[in-house]
Amino acid sequence: MDRISKFTSRVVPLVADNIDTDQIVPARFLKVTDKKGLAEMLFADWKRLADGSLNPDFSLNWESSRGAEVLLGGDNFGCGSSREHAPWALRDWGFRAVIARSFGDIFRNNSLKNGLLPVEIDRAAHERLRAAVAGDRASRVTVDLESCTLTLPDGSSCIFAVDSFARQCLLSGVDELGYLLSLEPRIGEYEAKHF
Repeated sequence: MDRISKFTSRVVPLVADNIDTDQIVPARFLKVTDKKGLAEMLFADWKRLADGSLNPDFSLNWESSRGAEVLLGGDNFGCGSSREHAPWALRDWGFRAVIARSFGDIFRNNSLKNGLLPVEIDRAAHERLRAAVAGDRASRVTVDLESCTLTLPDGSSCIFAVDSFARQCLLSGVDELGYLLSLEPRIGEYEAKHF
């Protein structure tokens, strides 16, 4: 898992409320267990027109979105059923963070466990960011996980909350298993003394 500490990125707007996990990765693609290649399935029903061609109005298809590491959602992003495929697909596309007004609880937890940072911000900051991105597709934000601060294109900043254990895992670039494995020497020392 890649470390997340502080990075600056353009923002891809997908500002709609109640984007559920079946829209992020439709159920017909849930047969795979490999994280690689899921970017192709990301928003599969939204990014193509009926004839199979790319929808030029869909924000992930814009040239300005290529290489962006931040997705801007609306309220209740990632609601719906539990599926790790949703954060897997977002990560495979290249996103490191999703900014939204709120998140589905299961999606938030799955994201944190899979190297995707959910950044929840208040309505005023969300509206300023939304307006900035609508006015300039090259708008950038800075996500700082060390200080849990998001700096908006206008230079203002806001604080976001992240579970402390998940934050440490993301800063270290390890998942929960990786964290446990990092304790193996200490576990071995304990076992040697007590068993």
